[in-house]
Amino acid sequence: MRSPLLPVITFIVGILVLAGYFLPIPALISIRTPMLDWAIIVSGVAALIAIANLIFGVHWRRLRDPSKDHWFSALVILAFLVTFACGIFFGPTNLGYQKVVTAIEMPIEASLMAVLAVTLAYSSLRLLQRQHNWMGFFFFIAVLVFLLLNSGIFSLLPNLPILQNLISGISQAPIAGARGILIGVALGSLLTGIRIWLGSDRPYNG
Repeated sequence: MRSPLLPVITFIVGILVLAGYFLPIPALISIRTPMLDWAIIVSGVAALIAIANLIFGVHWRRLRDPSKDHWFSALVILAFLVTFACGIFFGPTNLGYQKVVTAIEMPIEASLMAVLAVTLAYSSLRLLQRQHNWMGFFFFIAVLVFLLLNSGIFSLLPNLPILQNLISGISQAPIAGARGILIGVALGSLLTGIRIWLGSDRPYNG
């Protein structure tokens, strides 16, 4: 049997953190703040370990495989080492370092979003071919409409107030969808936290 000590500690820490948010007691606030700082530090270290495992556990292992050419893995390792070394040497708040990282990161993100848009359009078409229902048709039409909206082609149309208001209203629809997704993520995270807090799920036991 696993020791009940860890669930008890988790429950007590959860109570103290929640009480520090809802009760303006200086003692609870002084306890909550360092606990959250520790959690942020542990999360950052865990993320760094995960990245190191990806770099040196996955890509380095691929480089040692002589049967295949893995120059992409070599590029990933080199980029990680250069970025990490520059971040340690110059510091993350250095304006030149931030400018270089942003100049590289933004085009990559834009390219990924472009690939995602094309993949989404193709997936919607495949979905419409497999499932002939109104949901698939609506999804396909929505993808085409928002691709056209983001392409800027509607800016060539006459500047009619009614038309511009309609386009502006349709453009706000993805914001509502994104908020719905964020609400779902928040509720899922809250439920997961409650299950860990009550001891139903115990990821800290390994």
